[in-house]
Amino acid sequence: MAVKWTGGHSSSILCLNVNTEGLVASGAEQGELTLWDGGGTPVGQLQLPEADDVTSVVFSPCHPTRLYASHGEIISLLDVRSLKEPIERFHVNEEEINSLSVNETNSLLAAADDSGAIKIMDLENKKVIRSLKHSNICSSVVFRPQRPQSLVSCGLDMQVMLWNLQKVRPMWTTNLQEWETEADSPQSAGQFFNPPLAHSLSVASCGNIFGCGAQDGKIRIFRITGAKFERELEFQGHSLGVSQVLFLPGAYWLLTGGNDGKVLLWDIGSDVGKQLKSPAKSLQRRKAQALASTRKDGKLNKVASSEPARILPKLTIQHGEKVNWLSCAEIKGSRRVLVADQSSSVSVYPLPEP
Repeated sequence: MAVKWTGGHSSSILCLNVNTEGLVASGAEQGELTLWDGGGTPVGQLQLPEADDVTSVVFSPCHPTRLYASHGEIISLLDVRSLKEPIERFHVNEEEINSLSVNETNSLLAAADDSGAIKIMDLENKKVIRSLKHSNICSSVVFRPQRPQSLVSCGLDMQVMLWNLQKVRPMWTTNLQEWETEADSPQSAGQFFNPPLAHSLSVASCGNIFGCGAQDGKIRIFRITGAKFERELEFQGHSLGVSQVLFLPGAYWLLTGGNDGKVLLWDIGSDVGKQLKSPAKSLQRRKAQALASTRKDGKLNKVASSEPARILPKLTIQHGEKVNWLSCAEIKGSRRVLVADQSSSVSVYPLPEP
């Protein structure tokens, strides 16, 4: 059963983040921002100006007292020791911001918005140094751990992109729908009705593995090698769109949340490990399996599809409400998953130990 954190909001919570000291920030509709201690008690509340929905909150990795919050087209910098008016406000995006990310060295901030733009801001000089672009709403942007100049992004254009900030153009791009049409021809008709609009990204601690959640209910795992990335794994996780993916620190444990009201925990370490040991051979094997597909009784019998079918969730949480955001915190010495949904409370569930 979930423990509910209540009393912090009056409207639907849209985003969560946890700092290195265990302080939790939540942003909600109508400009509501709340800070919680590990026990679920609100320790700070603020109504942001203009009452625009708070769509993303992120703590500085180096300075746990600094919190960045996006509301409408504005990014506010707040000091959590005294949650009052923003210390600074940045207006660099032209449309509503969906996702914020700060790199590990706290030198750069990325803000992705509804126009498809990703504005990269130099936090020391407080100016935009790059403007990157998707052709539709950019739903998620994440800096890679251990690589402060590199980031990944995804959007409703079904594109997943790898960027290096020394270049304006993406280093590598994958269109999820094009890949589906090639690899899953029997599914292509279904894809037309339920296209893989990309909603969420998370990069593992190693910086080379990242996951993407999409509208078609699938979770895709990619491996970055130099200036490009390849698909490692793909599996069906949810019966509706995957709204959130989150790698836990350390091992390859991935949390996913969906519009079907489920929160799933996956351990993909052994699967990713197999691929990483011999990436060239594994890619050749997958291609060979795809070519070896044969028609039986008028139906396509796909050998390749049997491999992802073996990936099963380590834990299934029947949350019951559409998941808006997932975060993870250590509370009283054990890990918990924090879930934000359509309600005004945060739900907290225990996680197994690795």
